[in-house]
Amino acid sequence: MSENGAQGAQAPQGNGKAIASLVLGIIAVVCVFFGYGALVGIVLGIIGLVLGINAKKTAPSGMATAGIVLSIIAIAVCAIGFLACVACVGILGSIGSSL
Repeated sequence: MSENGAQGAQAPQGNGKAIASLVLGIIAVVCVFFGYGALVGIVLGIIGLVLGINAKKTAPSGMATAGIVLSIIAIAVCAIGFLACVACVGILGSIGSSL
């Protein structure tokens, strides 16, 4: 009886990694709204993607899949946002030098 109680109380092996992947994906998506914070979002998205893939290999779950998808979306959106910020600074720099 104590064996069944101990097994029921344990969390799945990849559950912590899946939660971390999901949380990092959410934080990375939020970072896109902070200009150069998108660079931090790209890093967090990559870490979340790696954790999500590892969690999916160990214990496939919907949370791991959600973390992977959200991390991929965050990487793409943050990369576009970062490039847009760099382009805006470049344009403003060229306008300032021509005056």
